[in-house]
Amino acid sequence: MSEYESSKALIRDYYRDLESATEDTVGPVLAKYTSDDYQWNGVHPFNEQQGSEAVAEVFWKPLLQSWSPLQRREDVFFAGRNDVYLHQDGKEQPWPEDIDRQAHYEADGSVWVVSMGHFLGLLDQDWLGIPATHKMTFLRYADFNCVKDGKIIRSGFFCDIIGVMHQAGINPLPPQTGASFVYPGPRTHDGMLFEDQAPEEGVETLALLNRMVDDLNQLNLSGEDICPPEYLARTWREDMIWYGPAGIGATYSIPRYQEQHQRPFRTGLSGKMFNGHVARFAEGNYAGFFGWPNLTNTPIGGFLGLPASDVKADMRVVDIYRREGDKLAENWVLIDLPWWLKQQGLDVLERTKKVVNP
Repeated sequence: MSEYESSKALIRDYYRDLESATEDTVGPVLAKYTSDDYQWNGVHPFNEQQGSEAVAEVFWKPLLQSWSPLQRREDVFFAGRNDVYLHQDGKEQPWPEDIDRQAHYEADGSVWVVSMGHFLGLLDQDWLGIPATHKMTFLRYADFNCVKDGKIIRSGFFCDIIGVMHQAGINPLPPQTGASFVYPGPRTHDGMLFEDQAPEEGVETLALLNRMVDDLNQLNLSGEDICPPEYLARTWREDMIWYGPAGIGATYSIPRYQEQHQRPFRTGLSGKMFNGHVARFAEGNYAGFFGWPNLTNTPIGGFLGLPASDVKADMRVVDIYRREGDKLAENWVLIDLPWWLKQQGLDVLERTKKVVNP
């Protein structure tokens, strides 16, 4: 069994045990699969937690108490080796020519497995101040797990809390520019990569992703906020689909993506700085990354329909991509918008508790 296959098998066993876990047993399940120095990075209000017991108390027990019964419905599942080289100051750097990548991977254990999809449950009790609906509710998620020596040593867990608020009839932000619905998985229905894929396919996907990231970084450095469609078409299909977080929404085709997300984002934010990624990897036609944080920017008015705040704030972001041929075709994005807003003095969860569910 390859390292990817064994890591995937571990995560699949972990998820099966979580599926049958209760409030009383979820702690031991996490302890079984995670290392003693397990590090968990979750969206606001969960944030950074150390050790399985803390993760169980802060995230899993409240979730299992409110959502019953809970199903994990996956759309994408793959593994890969981290392609991010972190310099000693913690900043992402190009790979130095004198560094043996394979030796670095083996030294830091950077084999990652990502699962993306939705949790489905009956929201029968209040969760994070969101009132119970007693109806079927979806929690969109992306879960990155770093595996080393048969244990999960680090996780990056993102979920779309504002999406749950929308399903409960709560809109904490002005009308979004994109479409709102429960997002589907890949158009090609081939996102569950339980078996190893041809290595050259992953290399091609990651190279394309890196070119796209470099293009965006160059755009930031140039100070230009509006780029022609042809600039995006270097790495994107014309009929691209971008599934953004609730508060922004989804959009279809390069022109509509620019109209409904890229331009509001670029013209409504200043001082855009790319901070790098914790993990970036690919397998087959799929790739993904997350950062902690990925970006830093300052709202100058208009983004999310909100006024300027003049507060520099960090963005924690997940991107999952599907490549089709030599272009990117689909992109699922999660942004920890509650955290980005909290840094500017707006805690949408606390406000919801006070206004909707005191």
